[in-house]
Amino acid sequence: MRGDPTEYAERVLDVVDRIPPGRVMAYGDIAEFLGEGGPRQVGRVMALWGGGVPWWRVLRADGSPPPGHEQRALKHYRAEGTPLRGDRVDMRLARWTGDTAEAG
Repeated sequence: MRGDPTEYAERVLDVVDRIPPGRVMAYGDIAEFLGEGGPRQVGRVMALWGGGVPWWRVLRADGSPPPGHEQRALKHYRAEGTPLRGDRVDMRLARWTGDTAEAG
């Protein structure tokens, strides 16, 4: 049973919701941006409550899409113009730092 998102989960989901189209953050990037938790905690939040936010913009640090959602994620990346290298996101070009001047 999922229940309501925790305060930490709400903060994670808020960051994910602010990632601009065509940009991404790794699980660890979000934890570092928030100054709490780690990649596994962010992944857990995304697994439980990430369906209502642009989940495809959160991925592994090597640029690989969320496990089990690769094809759906690739469709989103292509539609948003996210820089790709093969079937992975080009993290050097697509990584978002959380800079609000860059958003929207």
